[in-house]
Amino acid sequence: MPFLFSSSGMTDPVSSHRSQAPATIRLAVLTVSDTRTIETDTSGARIVELATAADMLIAARAIVPDDPARIRPQLEAWRDDPGIDAVLVTGGTGVSPRDQTVETVAALLTQPLPGFGELFRMLSYAEIGPAAMLSRACGGLMGRTPIFLMPGSRAAVSLALERLILPELGHLLGQIGRPN
Repeated sequence: MPFLFSSSGMTDPVSSHRSQAPATIRLAVLTVSDTRTIETDTSGARIVELATAADMLIAARAIVPDDPARIRPQLEAWRDDPGIDAVLVTGGTGVSPRDQTVETVAALLTQPLPGFGELFRMLSYAEIGPAAMLSRACGGLMGRTPIFLMPGSRAAVSLALERLILPELGHLLGQIGRPN
């Protein structure tokens, strides 16, 4: 249990918000791919592995092609599902003509969290160099449901989850007052 008071007796705001995090975090995992199946979806499997190791529950998982008409309804359904606290998406963040996921997710955001993409690219740059600028990873809130969009590689998913999302998701949910 984190300390809520500093040595000066003042409440530590981050610890205070983290103490308001839900006891259980229920995730939906979406892989955007025209070719992957549940058996070949190594990035989605990595999300499940890391989230489960962090004591989070996988409430839903799906794979859809990089087609806004398929992505948007799935995200809207999960946004409106009270049994899902946050959505993690992998794939479709590149710059090829087929990559439409970022635009689809961005259209659903009521509050972007630009720091996620900025920090992801900074950390990614340290690992892969200037190719990191080609990633369009992004995150934000769809209403009161956090969503994070990560590239489709296992390494990118691991970086985003281990360094950014998993350490702060409970804090974020506490900030927005998601009931559990």
